[in-house]
Amino acid sequence: MSEQRRLVRVRDVMKADFDQVDGMATVAEALRDARHPDTKCLIVRKRHADDEYGIVLYSDIAKRVLARDRAPERVNVYEIMSKPVLGVSPQMDIRYCARLFENFGIPRAPVIEHGEVVGIVGYTDMVLGGMLPQFDD
Repeated sequence: MSEQRRLVRVRDVMKADFDQVDGMATVAEALRDARHPDTKCLIVRKRHADDEYGIVLYSDIAKRVLARDRAPERVNVYEIMSKPVLGVSPQMDIRYCARLFENFGIPRAPVIEHGEVVGIVGYTDMVLGGMLPQFDD
């Protein structure tokens, strides 16, 4: 017997509240202004229409600032960000999103719709928001 799986899309599990920062901000400023630490990252805004988004994971800050004993007041976000960032569509099936993350070795990504970031999704969101509810039945 085949059991039909419920289609869960990235939009269904993403976090819609996230922090965006300017690449010129210091790490200290960016962290001070962050309001959504549960996303575990900061999205770096585009500088102009032809630019791309960047991302700074909190683990990047730990590895490139904290572990190296650098002063967060003296390190700019652009120095430690990853850019361009790999974004995902809100319409993507979370199974494909998880495969994409595995293939590229990333733990989370911005959700981009019509050229704008509309959320953040990570492995935890996909497992807890996409898989866990099916076990409640």
